[in-house]
Amino acid sequence: MELQVLVSKKGTKVVTASNLHLALQLNNDHFMANSKRWLSDIYEFTDGIRRPEKLKDFAPRKLKDQPIMDDYYLSVELAKLITLKSKSKVKKKYAKWLFSMEDKVENGELLTKEQVLSAMELAKAMRLMSNQISSERNHLKKYKQKNGDQANNWWKYRESVLGYSAEELKKRFQRIGEKSSGKSQRQMLFKLDKYETIRTGVIDFLMSVGKNDQYACKMGDLAKAFAKEMQLEIFDDRKGANIFSATVNTNLLEELNQESARLTAQAS
Repeated sequence: MELQVLVSKKGTKVVTASNLHLALQLNNDHFMANSKRWLSDIYEFTDGIRRPEKLKDFAPRKLKDQPIMDDYYLSVELAKLITLKSKSKVKKKYAKWLFSMEDKVENGELLTKEQVLSAMELAKAMRLMSNQISSERNHLKKYKQKNGDQANNWWKYRESVLGYSAEELKKRFQRIGEKSSGKSQRQMLFKLDKYETIRTGVIDFLMSVGKNDQYACKMGDLAKAFAKEMQLEIFDDRKGANIFSATVNTNLLEELNQESARLTAQAS
């Protein structure tokens, strides 16, 4: 049995629970119990650790010819997470395939002209450390909203997104003959690779407005590349006004936030 991806009128990619169950070669008699468990289990979605949400991650599938059996439309992301947690012998095959079927733009494999320009503007905005810090705080706020107002595993989660841990930074810092004691991650990053602070700021900002980690990291990488190419200076504007900082649009993050929301509404 092959897994089929359906596309809704709005362009959303989904799979049916019944088709996924068959493709994973699970016992047919266990479908009702398994589907109920799938929708009540906890998964690590790109926007946080939580249970699936109705009309966001799944929706009831109503069939005139099959009024007795409950079936559901599952988002490709949820179907992938279910597959990875299953005991199916073929789960690797279908998990990889579902990953390839996720929205290429959201995965960051394809960027529009507008997104490239946004990456450039975000790189400029993140020259100010106040914007970097504000974005990190808003990312934490978003994370807590998705996890019952709890910040459990926040640092571990953020490290997995950024691709490095505090311990790794300390070791790198020590290898260049510097003492890490009393230094924040931002201070160590600035010394090791100052443009990485721009990348982390962009990732924090985009994830704080609901973008997934793959898209945010791709945009962060692009913003960092632009920052290095343009040799942008980074200012700690919290210590007082800088004569160069007037060229930075401090309202840019809010403008980009509004533009992101507008483009998302048009896409849906």
